[in-house]
Amino acid sequence: MPGRTDYTRHARLVDRMAGTLGIDLDEQMMRGRVTASQIDDAVLGCTGCTRPCDCETWLSAQKGAAPEAPGYCRNTTLFDALRDT
Repeated sequence: MPGRTDYTRHARLVDRMAGTLGIDLDEQMMRGRVTASQIDDAVLGCTGCTRPCDCETWLSAQKGAAPEAPGYCRNTTLFDALRDT
């Protein structure tokens, strides 16, 4: 189980990735398109990623909305589904 610091880091990464893809997770949750449990699962999945530093670098390099998440992102399926709605 990830520690609190690890979980917090990955929660930020999930939120930043969603935002970079043009997804407002709070808005999606209010509209019933994603649950808090699904977001929690996304964060937990992210904690298992071996490339968080690459993710942080990729996110920092984006100059606007990105068309898709990097190929190594464990939450691509969720993000794609939320963008399609």
